[in-house]
Amino acid sequence: MSTKEKMRRDSRTPGVIPTRFRNALSKYRVIRSAACIGCGKCAELCPHGVHQRYAAYDKTLRPKDYECRGYECRKEKYFCIDKCPAGALSLNLNPVYEALGDYRWPADLLLSTWDQAENGRITNTMFESQIGKTSGGFDKLRLNFPKRISRKVDPEEVDMSLLLNRRSDDKITPRVRIDVPWYGGGMSFGSGSDTTMVGKARAAAAWNTFTCTGEGGYPEILYPYDDHVITQVATGLFGVREETVQRVRFIEFKYAQGAKPGLGGHLLGDKNTAAVARMREAVPGTALFSPFPFHSVYSIEDHKKHVDWIKAMNPKALVSAKVSTPSDVDMVAVGCYYAGVNVVHIDGSYGGTGAAPDIAKKNIAMPIEYAITKVHEFLKAEGVRDEVTLIASGGIRTAHDIVKAIALGADGCVVGTSELVALECIRCKNCESGRGCARGIASTDPELKLMIEEDWAAARIINLYRSWYDQIRAILAQFGMKSVAELRGRTDCLTHLDYSR
Repeated sequence: MSTKEKMRRDSRTPGVIPTRFRNALSKYRVIRSAACIGCGKCAELCPHGVHQRYAAYDKTLRPKDYECRGYECRKEKYFCIDKCPAGALSLNLNPVYEALGDYRWPADLLLSTWDQAENGRITNTMFESQIGKTSGGFDKLRLNFPKRISRKVDPEEVDMSLLLNRRSDDKITPRVRIDVPWYGGGMSFGSGSDTTMVGKARAAAAWNTFTCTGEGGYPEILYPYDDHVITQVATGLFGVREETVQRVRFIEFKYAQGAKPGLGGHLLGDKNTAAVARMREAVPGTALFSPFPFHSVYSIEDHKKHVDWIKAMNPKALVSAKVSTPSDVDMVAVGCYYAGVNVVHIDGSYGGTGAAPDIAKKNIAMPIEYAITKVHEFLKAEGVRDEVTLIASGGIRTAHDIVKAIALGADGCVVGTSELVALECIRCKNCESGRGCARGIASTDPELKLMIEEDWAAARIINLYRSWYDQIRAILAQFGMKSVAELRGRTDCLTHLDYSR
């Protein structure tokens, strides 16, 4: 193992990275009344660190509510509410918890993701960590583990790597392999804070994968991470320059995205700061629009000219085509392959941040779980399935969602919102406003950006990746598989709740 590889692997376990807020959001509220006699019995009993004793001052500290397992502890000998000799403790469901989240990201899934980002694993099993409450999509799919496996596999031996360039006719582009079957989605310079972008890039470097610039250009803060950054060429061509195309190993054309197909992009004026405007070559304070189509692309032949354009500037770069999921997405995908791309990235209708309009997300593009199988089967029928890497995105929230997408036929996934949730996004859906993000994640405001430190952001996303990595390896071992590649297209590993009763 090289020194560089050893340093990367060592950085994948940064330790416990706690919340940046003094009063973290929690599912339960533990109330200690004035009847408390300060005996410290609760601190002795609780194995989860809810109660802590400050020995120097002989004082019991305020309960850490977000570590509490709630009413599940009633069956345990250490249930502090019953064991308090003064009867000073009480337990209630936090009213803030009941108002938190939405159907796709319910409160439990948010809190579980925060738990994983803090600890690098699931420590609080009281939270639902696998599915949301949409009553559809991946939430209706379950993993179908065999009663007996043909071979016993040690999770430590499972190969989680993903080859991104499979084309046998491409003798110039290197065979790029990433260590995990996912990479980070685009969040452009202007839509997110600087520290969010750097945190995502540092996590990508630690896990030998990629993150995407989005359509806002290639800021200098990402230059140290060139080998792990995808630069995006979108319809507005904001910040697209020859020197930045030549910096990277991976370029993505964004023809459309599932969160807002047919609409294009829109950056409000209050997010277009002087720095953003300089990068995008625009006037500060003005709203910026990206048209829905490339006005130079109306056929696969036109698309091939785009691919040739990029290859002329950077012959060794991987090229991806990101498309939404219309009813003929299978034809679009095979056309992208014949135009010369290495990666076909299909983006379903469930994705997008709070800036994406619900009318588009819920009514236009095809749900990703249908699109994956349709594209996978069509590429097989065309005889080119093993020549192209199929990447899926649009509502990938958990390790289980990644497994389901690959079992449906994808090679890997792109994740986006999950990384923001790791940074303690609360899904308030004010991403489009310059000061709208109360947590400084999707903000260009100079004051709000200071709420996040780069080291903290990187470590939280690294920890989330660590948790996913271990979960997926354990799942593959349960299926008797030695690599994530064996899972592709194995729909027999899934069951749908509507058809399994």
